[in-house]
Amino acid sequence: MPNKARIRARAAELRALFEAAGASPVETSLLQPAEVLLDLYGEDIRARAYMTSDAVRGEQMLRPDFTVPVVQMHMDHGAEPARYTYAGEVFRRQEDDPDKPNEYTQVGYEVFDRENPAAADAEVFAVIRKGLGNLGLRAATGDIGVLKAAVSGLSTTERRKDALLRHIWRPRRFRALLDRFSGRSPVPASRTALLAAADPMAHDFARIGLRLDSEVAARIEALREDAEAAPISGGEVELIEAILNVREKLPYALEHLRDIAVDMPAITEAVYCLQDRIAALQARDVDIETLEFEASYGRTSMEYYDGFVFGFYAEGRPDLPPVATGGRYDALTRVLGQGREIPAVGGVIRPRLLLELEGAL
Repeated sequence: MPNKARIRARAAELRALFEAAGASPVETSLLQPAEVLLDLYGEDIRARAYMTSDAVRGEQMLRPDFTVPVVQMHMDHGAEPARYTYAGEVFRRQEDDPDKPNEYTQVGYEVFDRENPAAADAEVFAVIRKGLGNLGLRAATGDIGVLKAAVSGLSTTERRKDALLRHIWRPRRFRALLDRFSGRSPVPASRTALLAAADPMAHDFARIGLRLDSEVAARIEALREDAEAAPISGGEVELIEAILNVREKLPYALEHLRDIAVDMPAITEAVYCLQDRIAALQARDVDIETLEFEASYGRTSMEYYDGFVFGFYAEGRPDLPPVATGGRYDALTRVLGQGREIPAVGGVIRPRLLLELEGAL
């Protein structure tokens, strides 16, 4: 049997398992409107997606994942609560590594339920874990929500907090901003030069009876506010760094974060959410004593997740990507719901990797 047929057969088995867990099967189009995805991810996604266009529908892209179209479908006409499953191909350009597949199959399980987010997190984790069988994969977990809460609670301007929140999923940029906002690194010369030129520019426009473009004016105001803002304190920076350095078994990570919350009360609610999730995982017979937790996990590969995140890895195969990943994406439902929102969490399995690890390919 050709490999693709084996992968499809295994995907069908996984989808049947997810249906048995209560999920309704759904389908999404291979071609997705590019506008929505570009709004969510920015122009960076063009480097990872296959783009096309026509005169009627405008720019389109081959489906880079299932989560966005499934969320759109649910926010348009889904009932509450809801569970969905799907199976099909996603497409990613691989211009730097020809050995990585640019087309692969995903099978997913998504839960939209506002009643008990911690229980939904544990449900998705447990259902995905069951689908992986007895391969002995290493599970890693994290919680983007703790870092987001810490940033939101900083004693600094809203613009600075918004900038840090936008770049949580870009660790190097996040670090550069944190260093600049705390005075650890100098303000870029380009920003200093633009601010120095701002007042003469406004004067010249006023003298000849013209108004500054609103975007230019807003940019100048943002630069001025940033220049006048007090630096983020060294103590707060140390607490952010302490959170980013939490990497322990789950019960010890919880205790560590509780200690940090004493000095940073802004993360208290997020820590309580973690505590509730631990209890829900135990109720699903997950061995939390051996479950790894890393506060910064998922920051480089899970851009729309904003809470619980997880992945399953084959420890003896560092050449392989994660066999399964997932997490919570409440903010995505707000963006796509046009005023409506619902807590949501999901995960995907790559059946080809399962077959490879089982020696079936």
